[in-house]
Amino acid sequence: MKHKAEGVDLETSLGYLLKEASNALRSAMDEVLRPLGMTVTHYSCLELLAQRPGLSNSELARGAFVTRQSMNVLLQSLERDGVVTRPAEAPVGKALPARLTARGRQSLEQATAAVRSVELRMLAGLSDDEQAVALRVLRSMVRSLRA
Repeated sequence: MKHKAEGVDLETSLGYLLKEASNALRSAMDEVLRPLGMTVTHYSCLELLAQRPGLSNSELARGAFVTRQSMNVLLQSLERDGVVTRPAEAPVGKALPARLTARGRQSLEQATAAVRSVELRMLAGLSDDEQAVALRVLRSMVRSLRA
């Protein structure tokens, strides 16, 4: 008697659908950010710094879901472009807290509008109540997986 291994039904797998949604969101964000000379990671870094000024390279990397090395390369580029500033020496320990410059805030404004348009398109088929439920459910999934 042959035993067929149980696989994941991709048509009903919530995990697969979440990954598909994540990829679709990333592609749509890439599309609107590219004309601004940005990537999703670039945008994420600026948004994190706007909301939490002074984050270190490691904190930014965690928040943007990239490696510390990748974030360091990005921060060096953003510094050269005058978008962020970091002190020459660490005020405490080794961390160099980053902050947006005026140019960085201006770049972020344009990028935020572009990214917001993608999010509005993504949510267009959901009522306010459905959006609230989706947020609760997704937060619950993240908490469960991190526990």
